[in-house]
Amino acid sequence: MKPLNQLFKTSLLMAAMAIVPFSTPSIAADQITIAVAGPITGQYATFGHQMKAGVEMAVADLNKAGGVLGKQLKLEIGDDACDPKQAVAIANQLANKKVALVAGHFCSGSSIPASKVYNEEGVIMISPGSTNPKLTEDGLSNVFRVCGRDDQQGAVAGEYLAKKYAESKIAILHDKSAYGKGLADETKKALNAAGKQEVMYEAITAGEKDYSAIVSKLKKEQIDVVYLGGYHTEAGLIIRQMRDQGMSTILAAGDALMTDEFWSITGTAGEGTLMTFSPDPRKNPIAEPIVTEFRAQKIEPEGYVLYSYGAVQAWAQAVEKVGSTDAKKVEAALRAETFKTVLGDISFNTKGDVNAPGYVFYEWKDGKYEYVK
Repeated sequence: MKPLNQLFKTSLLMAAMAIVPFSTPSIAADQITIAVAGPITGQYATFGHQMKAGVEMAVADLNKAGGVLGKQLKLEIGDDACDPKQAVAIANQLANKKVALVAGHFCSGSSIPASKVYNEEGVIMISPGSTNPKLTEDGLSNVFRVCGRDDQQGAVAGEYLAKKYAESKIAILHDKSAYGKGLADETKKALNAAGKQEVMYEAITAGEKDYSAIVSKLKKEQIDVVYLGGYHTEAGLIIRQMRDQGMSTILAAGDALMTDEFWSITGTAGEGTLMTFSPDPRKNPIAEPIVTEFRAQKIEPEGYVLYSYGAVQAWAQAVEKVGSTDAKKVEAALRAETFKTVLGDISFNTKGDVNAPGYVFYEWKDGKYEYVK
């Protein structure tokens, strides 16, 4: 057998000649390739960066501990910009690179079409943040998520709003996305089931800068509480524009407000904003060493950072359990076992949904979010 340095030189020569641009077999055999896919660029890049930070740290920690099956992990990064067509293209690219796992995607509108590609190509997909129920209701055996679902989140939101604001005028808005409309509809369903009827149900267009028309309509209807199925950028702009019109209306939303970028948009206008999310894993004693590690690297593990880290942990433990990265074997282990992760002990049901604590309400105060007491 040739010495490793000679093999390396040979591979460089072959790449330079544009013959076979890949790593030498002996190097590739010592690696397992996985990927993180999400909005690395675009309007929702803050969440892609959360995911990337979590997966990069998980890969580094696993590699320091000896890797998976004694092999080092190699990480690929896919940028879907939360665009469904781009997500499918990224999914095909990652499948062609023979990745064993994709931690992603983030936006449900990207995850749902991408999941079909991964299913056809035998790639395990674990989403840290896609909450639309359809993702796991399609019955694809390779698809999992470590976050909750909109029907769970919407049930908590609707019941809370109906009880807390029983005498108030409530409006429901959504941004027409798979995530935003799905969450708004589930919240409306729970609100109505609890005996409370919204005054308005309207759609907005994501990516706009001026929401003064819808804000004026909210003001005219004397809305006390607005529930938004959508992301932090639109939420922040709507709040600011409500305050500009002298409105004290409370805004409530879902997990897409779990980023400090929300406060950077609103400033003090965001005070009192409500949102639903799973229990903050940063407060879990099990996560303390990892949280400390992130903060030592000047990374605040907010939002979906630890969810992405936990997705890789669960997959790695399943692989070790079956002694293989074969998708069918790993799928079976993921559904059968309980995994010790930075999120706590987690398992998955037959659909691929995580068995974990449900949603709770948070409130933004002084630039931070804390549990609603």
